[in-house]
Amino acid sequence: MSKQLKKFNGIVAILLVIVISLTACSKASQNQSQTSQTSKETVQTVTDLVGRQVEIKTPVHKVVGIGPGALRLITYIDGIDRVAGVENIEKKLVDGRTYNMIFQEKLAQLPTIGQGGPDSTADAEKLVEVNPDVIFVISLLDKAKADDLQAKTGIPVVVLSYGKLGTFEEDVYTSLEIIGKIMGKEDRAKEVVDYIKGIQKDLQDRTKDIPEDKKPTVYIGALGFKGAHGIESTQGNYPPFMAVNAKNVADTLGQKGSIMIEREKLLDWNPDIIFIDEGNFDLVKQDYQKNTDFYKSLKAVKNDNVYGILPYNNYTTNIDTALVDSYWVGKVLYPEAFKDIDPVEKAKEIYSLFFGDYGKNVYDKMEEVYGGFEKIKF
Repeated sequence: MSKQLKKFNGIVAILLVIVISLTACSKASQNQSQTSQTSKETVQTVTDLVGRQVEIKTPVHKVVGIGPGALRLITYIDGIDRVAGVENIEKKLVDGRTYNMIFQEKLAQLPTIGQGGPDSTADAEKLVEVNPDVIFVISLLDKAKADDLQAKTGIPVVVLSYGKLGTFEEDVYTSLEIIGKIMGKEDRAKEVVDYIKGIQKDLQDRTKDIPEDKKPTVYIGALGFKGAHGIESTQGNYPPFMAVNAKNVADTLGQKGSIMIEREKLLDWNPDIIFIDEGNFDLVKQDYQKNTDFYKSLKAVKNDNVYGILPYNNYTTNIDTALVDSYWVGKVLYPEAFKDIDPVEKAKEIYSLFFGDYGKNVYDKMEEVYGGFEKIKF
């Protein structure tokens, strides 16, 4: 064999070794990358609010909320950017539904995952099209229905809850913590839960030692419940009243939740102070024109002690506004105990905690729509 041929063969052999080495390195690098990616994916198990154990692959990048208030809780833990689709009832601006007001532009552009509403049925086909990593649900779903939706979609379904009253509720805290755990936002969930609990403690500390005989009697009227109602619509165990240990005349009925009373009952109670839900104030004004004598017979009306309050029940509880209202109620009922509180500034602080920079102007928008914290003039 000539020297030139030997030299050529040697070069070829070296090139082959280099190619084989590079190929091996490439495969090793690819395998390492795949192993690294797989190692980052984990499966965690959560127990939802109906006691189901649900396995979820994390990290979670896309979520949806179905039913009254599910989307709200997601926004509370800064999850709006991971929402992959929304119910149809979220596509239009709804005054008073704070998260809807704030994020309306984004919500309007997202795919529709069903009609929505307290009694609506989840649309499994549309959910599959959107393909979220997790479906958060708040509704009357029992375990069997939740399991059925999960089986139809092949997507983990996690049931949440607002509890009975929807404000200072352990179910709310647990729901926020579950969302935080699933979405890798545990610190944010803890911040929100601790803030709500801190407000509850502050309100209680300010009012717990006020003697009963120093408390004015109080009534809340025109509360919305599955529709708009006038002054006869009230509530036992009304959260903003409970938060400040108020003397709610409706509590004497021994009923919790929404109550429709006869107007003669309101005359019998004749409370010192009346709050009107500003979401239905127009109905009260219309009724006043027809029944002026009835209203002028009420002590609170005669003494100019009727106040507006922001509506907070809209597709279940806007917890942010319920807290805002609680400070306003405290300021009206017990001015001395709340002398350091400016209700408007406190409202802005609360909305900013729940929604960050997006929350800075929420009170101003609510005031523009409803009238805000003011005395009611018939």
